[in-house]
Amino acid sequence: MTKEISKTVKELKPSGIRKFFDLANEIEGVISLGVGEPDFDTPWHICENAIHAISHGKTHYTANRGLLELRKAISEFHSLRYGQHYDPENEIIVTVGGSEGIDIAMRTLIDPGDEVICMDPNYVAYAPAVQLAGGKVVTIELKEENDFKLLPDDLKKVITDKTKAMIINFPSNPTGGVMTYEDYEKLVPILKESGIFIVSDEIYAELSYDQPFSSLAQFDEVKDQVIVINGFSKAFAMTGWRLGYLLSNKNISQAMNKIHQYVIMCAPVAAQYAAIEALAHGMNDVVKMRNDYLNRRNLLVQRLNRMGLTCNMPHGTFYVFPSIKKTGLTSEEFCAKLLEEEKVACVPGNAFGECGEGFIRISYAYSLDHIKQACDRIEHFLKNYL
Repeated sequence: MTKEISKTVKELKPSGIRKFFDLANEIEGVISLGVGEPDFDTPWHICENAIHAISHGKTHYTANRGLLELRKAISEFHSLRYGQHYDPENEIIVTVGGSEGIDIAMRTLIDPGDEVICMDPNYVAYAPAVQLAGGKVVTIELKEENDFKLLPDDLKKVITDKTKAMIINFPSNPTGGVMTYEDYEKLVPILKESGIFIVSDEIYAELSYDQPFSSLAQFDEVKDQVIVINGFSKAFAMTGWRLGYLLSNKNISQAMNKIHQYVIMCAPVAAQYAAIEALAHGMNDVVKMRNDYLNRRNLLVQRLNRMGLTCNMPHGTFYVFPSIKKTGLTSEEFCAKLLEEEKVACVPGNAFGECGEGFIRISYAYSLDHIKQACDRIEHFLKNYL
C-alpha cells in the first residue's frame, strides 16, 4: 500500500473499557463488573410490539427523523416527565443509539480548530467524537470532593473565544455524579453569556435515585443552545436494539438531520415500534429495574467502604467509582492484578480520562449474587495492599 489511513484515526486510542472486557472473556470463572449493560432482558411486551410490526410487514424505511408516532411519544414523555418541550415535527431525530447522536452533534457543530469542553473523567466516546470532527478537546477535572459535579468557577476558567461547545453527561458514566436544578442554575448565566452549545447526554436520566432528574434544557435562557441526547438502552434494558434520539432547536435539528439522512437513512424500524411500546407501557418495568439497581448500589458502596476503599455515593447510573489510591497501585495495575489473582474484572479509571487515574469503575448492572461474590474476592485481594 502506498497510502496511509487517516492520521486522526491512527492516533485514536482504543477503548479502555473494551480492553479489559476482552481480557476477562479469555479467563474462565471471571466475574465481570466491567460493562455498562443492564443484566435484565428487554421486557417481553416491548419485544412483542417489534415482533408484531415485523409480522405485519412494517419493515420499510421510515422518515429520516423516525416514525412520527414515536417522535410524538418522545415529545410527550419529555414534556411530562422532564419539563423539556420539543416539536415532534422538526426538533426530534431518532438515531441509531445515543452513540450516533454524539457523532452527528459533533460533526454538525465543530469546524477544525474549534475547542470543545469535556469533563474528566467522563464517558470514553466524547473526546474521540470531538477529534474526529476536527475539534480540540479542553478538559475540566471533576473532583471526588465535589461529588464529581461541574462547578461554575471551573467552567469560567476554560471558556475562550475558541470554545464552540461543551459535552456533559449527568447522571455521569463513570462516576455516578449528578447535577441538581440548583447546580445548573449557577451555570446558566455563564453559558448564556458565552453562547456556547451544550451537548447534554442524558441517557441515564431515568436512573436517578436520590433527587429528581434535572437538565439544562429546562432553562429557557439557554434551551436553544442545548442538544439533548437520550435513548432506550439503559432505562428500558434495550442496549442491543440500538435506538436513541436527539432533541434540539429547529435550526440545529435540520443541520443534524442532513448528516443523519446520508449516513443512516433511518433508525431500525422494528426497534422504533418497540420504543413506542416502551414509552406507552414500560415505566413500571423501569421502576422495578431502578429499585433493583438501588439495592445493589447500597450494598456495593457499603461493602467497598467497609473494606477500605473510599467510595462516594453515586446518585445516578449503575456505576460506582471508588478510589484505589491507598493501595499504591495505578488504576491499570490494580485492575490487571485483580483480574489475574481474583478473577474479577473492573475498568481502570484512566480509561475515562487522565483525572480518572487512582480510581476504578465498577458496574452494578449485575445480580446481587455476582456483586456479593465479587466483593468477597476484592476484599481478599485488598489484604495484600491495605
